Amino acid sequence: MTLTQNRITDLFEQKNERLLNVYFTAGFPHLSDTMTVLRGLQAAGVDLVEIGMPYSDPVADGETIQQSNGKALENGMSLKTLFDQLADCRKDASGEPITVPILLMGYINPVLQFGVKKFCQKCQEVGVDGVILPDLPLDLYLDEYATTFREYNILNVHLITPQTSESRIRHIDDESEGFIYMVSSASITGSTKGVSASMRAYYERIQGMNLRNPRLIGFGINDHETFDTACQYANGAIVGSAFIRHLAENGTSVESIREFVQSIRA
Repeated sequence: MTLTQNRITDLFEQKNERLLNVYFTAGFPHLSDTMTVLRGLQAAGVDLVEIGMPYSDPVADGETIQQSNGKALENGMSLKTLFDQLADCRKDASGEPITVPILLMGYINPVLQFGVKKFCQKCQEVGVDGVILPDLPLDLYLDEYATTFREYNILNVHLITPQTSESRIRHIDDESEGFIYMVSSASITGSTKGVSASMRAYYERIQGMNLRNPRLIGFGINDHETFDTACQYANGAIVGSAFIRHLAENGTSVESIREFVQSIRA
């Protein structure tokens, strides 16, 4: 597959280790906080930002992200509202334009309701670089949607888990653009504590496969120790639930966000 050039692929060409991708839910803690948090993460120096598209039934997510989804929906967040909030983020006249790569993370149902072509058009229009849709099977994506995603230069990031077979991982690697999302364990987000021997064995197994694509490890990355360990076996890691908890407890100020990012990277 020809690698599509966009902000995500540009990033991995420039930097291939200790990348930090931070997830937050759009419209949480408050509806108007999306751009505040995005600006704060960029100012804190994260490498990628993953914005959660709130959904009423986020099956892969633990209690923390589920609650943030529920709160964001109560606040009135929708895909239309999210695109409206991101509309001028790449040319923000009121402050620093957003240059960090942006991914939208969520579930396929709201995307289908919005319309796949319209969704990809809006992603391109506002400057979204990729999406992560855990409940969209690779084969269905390739059969039904890949042409549209590629038309609008939107990367679709695929997930692997400890249960994914080697042949399946090879197939995902062949069909991936940007990076592969390594789910650290067969659990929901926010439920894993520390790095177990089985997780380390999984990390080593995937590292030994010499995949074509860079890899970021997610689920259970919540402090400097787990981030550091993940970076020994992959190109970086994804932090989600820990950051959502931090926002809920410490607010969305630039100082608060910088403090959190520094605690992961320190």
